[in-house]
Amino acid sequence: MSNSPSRSYDITLLGATGFVGALTADYLAANAPEGVRIALAGRNQSKLEALRDQLAAKHPRAKEFPLVIADSSDNRSLEKLARASRVVISTVGPYYRHGFPLVRECATHGTHYVDLAGEPLFMRESADSYHDRAAASGARIIHACGFDSIPSDLGMMLLGQRASENKDPLETATMIVKMKGGLSGGTIDSMREQFAAAKGNPDKKRLLADPYTLSPNRESEPNLGKQPDFGVVRESDIGGSGYGRDDVWAGPFIMAGSNTRVVRRSNALLSHAYGAKLRYSEYMYTGKGTKGRIQAVAMGAALGAAVAALNQDKLRSFLSRWVPEPGEGPSEAERDAGFFHTTHIGVGASGATYTNTISLDADPGYKGTSLMLSEAALTLVLSDAELPAASPYQGKTGGGVLTPATGLGMPYVQRLRDAGMKFSD
Repeated sequence: MSNSPSRSYDITLLGATGFVGALTADYLAANAPEGVRIALAGRNQSKLEALRDQLAAKHPRAKEFPLVIADSSDNRSLEKLARASRVVISTVGPYYRHGFPLVRECATHGTHYVDLAGEPLFMRESADSYHDRAAASGARIIHACGFDSIPSDLGMMLLGQRASENKDPLETATMIVKMKGGLSGGTIDSMREQFAAAKGNPDKKRLLADPYTLSPNRESEPNLGKQPDFGVVRESDIGGSGYGRDDVWAGPFIMAGSNTRVVRRSNALLSHAYGAKLRYSEYMYTGKGTKGRIQAVAMGAALGAAVAALNQDKLRSFLSRWVPEPGEGPSEAERDAGFFHTTHIGVGASGATYTNTISLDADPGYKGTSLMLSEAALTLVLSDAELPAASPYQGKTGGGVLTPATGLGMPYVQRLRDAGMKFSD
């Protein structure tokens, strides 16, 4: 495999001077083991130098971080970056607009790649265009390595493993998320880009609506009828007999439309190991009793209004009153005060109920995401021999356009545990 320690850099971070990029650079400077060679990449030399100086004031090792000039619109610079790196982290979105050239170069040159994409159309076209190339070169191209979709994908992976131990394929699985902290401006911009790409294009609209948008083989998927991404649910209705309480409610989770498709791709790449007829859904906790139910319904109305705003350029300034623009974000104190807690509830063919939880005391869209993204790259650098074995879909190299569960697996879970994320049954 061409991805080897002889390359100049172990991890190159493209988009380092952006808001999430700078948080990721800070995390790597503080937490990457000594000897891991980290480079900072972007378009502007002076901004990169300023970032390196800022990092070095807290982390002296950052003084030695090389700076790489690269631009998502300059294919030659991306080729040089990919050839020089074992792993590339990209925080340059929206990915549908900016991401394909770098994925192509990484897939071509056997360079592992991770990003924050929560864009089903980008991930679909990435897989269609570059999976075979990555499988041949050994590059693991792993999208959705932030809050979208790490808790979703890893929680489902662990749930599926528990059910599999009992030879009990899952028929339903649901994730309920509690969180404090807003979505990033980049996430909102990416969602806006998806709607723009599908506007006036019936094929892309159908892809966005298909629950199996990311399936490697659409014909192999079950026909389960409608699988809505958004709705209102009562906790006692989502588990097996005796699970949950009638007075606990949950409403639509804005990232369910992307997360659910990543989870279904993982299941397909694993030969439907979670369950051949699995129904998977996600919701956000809203509270107990009548108040919780009203909040769940109100959340659905607010989400509908937000989608309308995302579809209208003239409403962008209206939407920006409530969400940050790309490159903006909350203060350090606000990031530290955030948290997320996810619960996966699955029901097997036997009727048995399985659960697990994932939690982190950090703002999910910023501090938590920079941790998850950084640890994904570190897993690829430091745990190469322990990464999930190649499946028939990946071929002998283990490469391809993968998901966190299929490309990183349990070595990644262990790194996240060590970094402070809590996993429990």
